[in-house]
Amino acid sequence: MTAGKYVVVVGGGVLGVSTATHLQRDGVAVTLVTEGELADGASGRSLSWLNSAGTRSAAYHALRMAGIDRYRTLFAQDPGREWLRFDGALHWSLDEDSMRERHRAEVAHGYDSKLVSDHPGLDPAAFPEVAVHNPGEGWVSLPHLIEHLAAEFTALGGEIVTGTGRASVTTAGGVATGVTTEGGQRFEGDAVVVACGAATPGVVAELGVTIPDASPLSMLVLTQPAEAGVKAVLNTPRVALRPNPGGTFALDHHWYEDRITEAADGTCSIDESVVKELAAEASALLDGGVTLTAASWKLGRKPIPGDGEPVFGELSAVQRCHVAFTHSGATLGLIAGELLAGEIRTGEPHPMLEPFRPDRFRP
Repeated sequence: MTAGKYVVVVGGGVLGVSTATHLQRDGVAVTLVTEGELADGASGRSLSWLNSAGTRSAAYHALRMAGIDRYRTLFAQDPGREWLRFDGALHWSLDEDSMRERHRAEVAHGYDSKLVSDHPGLDPAAFPEVAVHNPGEGWVSLPHLIEHLAAEFTALGGEIVTGTGRASVTTAGGVATGVTTEGGQRFEGDAVVVACGAATPGVVAELGVTIPDASPLSMLVLTQPAEAGVKAVLNTPRVALRPNPGGTFALDHHWYEDRITEAADGTCSIDESVVKELAAEASALLDGGVTLTAASWKLGRKPIPGDGEPVFGELSAVQRCHVAFTHSGATLGLIAGELLAGEIRTGEPHPMLEPFRPDRFRP
């Protein structure tokens, strides 16, 4: 499936843009359509921690490790990029036994994992007696990555259409034939990729396909620039933190999910006092009396499939309609786009995606 073939990708987040770019690299003509602007959904409010920490299935771990590998290749091309870093990560919880068990599980499958009692840039008074340090982990700013990929995609001849509103997959005889937007635009294609974050289950539901959805409400806060010495990603009981381009920091957590209000049109709001509380939790971790101040925050649904595992591949009920829906969109962004593009181009299923097919939800 190369010259003369066309694919329509729905979604301007990392999974959609990555898949579109990999297809265009391989000589498949692609049109990418997105409801709003690029990276204005979940990819624009993701902590985007690159990891395979903790415990999960062997297949999921292998896919995540391949995902990290692709980022390392990108990093090696230009180690000076401020939007992609590998400075490690720290995790601690209120349950020391669970942390030690996490460490043992990581070591058991060869994941780089250490137990530490301090770390540069963090206030010793805020540091627990023991934390798990994963030196090989990193982070990416997905809006910057998407901009980087989109520039390559368009240079190769790919077309990006923004502001289309919600899109629906069109079919004929049980085969995907393209996409129609709510504004009446129609894009014909030999295959369709649905990669629109938490909206993905709703789009395929119109085709009679069920993908369970557990996407919670979430918020990402970006701070004002601050002179803080911490470079690692932090996952703590009250705040998750990572460095961000421009000397800023990205913050999130889940304790305030029930304090986010979602309107009927999908827009979300939260009291500013919660934002300030999260920034204060982050400030309390930093050495040197650094105070973090929120500059902006974004709210919306965080894409999570119902069983927590990724959903990748063609729908058996609608041939040539492919789905990409996962919580780990950052870590899997490059590898998922690569493998999905290969499947679409060649028609050959990739074995690493076999455990994550959407058909696992069929009754």
